[in-house]
Amino acid sequence: MKNTVLLGAMAAAGLAAGAAGAATLDDVKARGTLNCGVTTGLAGFAAPDANGVWQGFDVGVCRAVAAAVLGDPMAVEFVPTTGQTRFTALASGEIDMLARNTTWTFSRDNDLKFEFVGINYYDGQGFMTPKELGVSSAKELDGATVCIQTGTTTELNLADFFRVNNIDYEPVPIETNAEAQQQYLAGACDVYTTDASGLAATRATFEDPSAHVILPEIISKEPLGPLVRHGDNEWGDIVRWTLNALIAAEEYGVTSANINELSAEPTDNPEVNRLLGTEGELGSMIGLEADWAKRAILAGGNYGELFEKNIGENTPIGLSRGLNAQWTDGGLMYSPPFR
Repeated sequence: MKNTVLLGAMAAAGLAAGAAGAATLDDVKARGTLNCGVTTGLAGFAAPDANGVWQGFDVGVCRAVAAAVLGDPMAVEFVPTTGQTRFTALASGEIDMLARNTTWTFSRDNDLKFEFVGINYYDGQGFMTPKELGVSSAKELDGATVCIQTGTTTELNLADFFRVNNIDYEPVPIETNAEAQQQYLAGACDVYTTDASGLAATRATFEDPSAHVILPEIISKEPLGPLVRHGDNEWGDIVRWTLNALIAAEEYGVTSANINELSAEPTDNPEVNRLLGTEGELGSMIGLEADWAKRAILAGGNYGELFEKNIGENTPIGLSRGLNAQWTDGGLMYSPPFR
């Protein structure tokens, strides 16, 4: 989800936290756990299972960082956050990183003083309606009631789209995805709008997903990714390169199944060797052990494994790779070199 620019006091808090939090790595090691902000619950991305264990695509990023830093992918304290509370939690130091469907924007990067470390899902805002409404295009939604999460740029995108197309709508404000789902299914709104991946995840939890249609229009760019506070470059580098390690591992064919074999001794591919720590000194450059990336990949698999397990076409979410395919397969997923 997206968030509007917060008050100046929020930016000041971010600056203060960044200056004071220049030793996040030390704090995480001393604590023995990573405090990771996630959504309050979005199937496939971040939600507790029947045993209360958090699972999902974004959860996998948190666990990879914990494995890289602490050697234990389960050493994570998950902190549920809403569109309204997520940035306060990060700026105040309540969480060490935020890994929940959050869009990288200019104002968040600069005004709110956060550091987006990369993109783990290229998305865009869409619309979902009951099939019985007979709507085939968002341009047919004149006069519709629309469930929309407060404190998000989804509101701005929605207003722009309806204004450009000269149609009217009535917003139904909600705070969490669970509330949106409840209101939408109860008929309190004709339409639910959010990131298209979030719509697919929400629809997958319905008793009859086939009774609901995600309309074809994508009205915005929503590059989603993990973020940290400004002012702690070392920590930002660790989170950034952990994500890159997952992406690079898929490109080079390093999987949770073959990684132990590939790391037993140097391979013929120097990039793989540097990634897995059998060659070079990349780990020491970011204050971690030589096998940090190996541990991150073992936590839940490479980027492709995480995608297919949690949100891929063979899951109830049913998302195709699309823009999130590797660059070698026509997508946008691309890691800088490990050298």
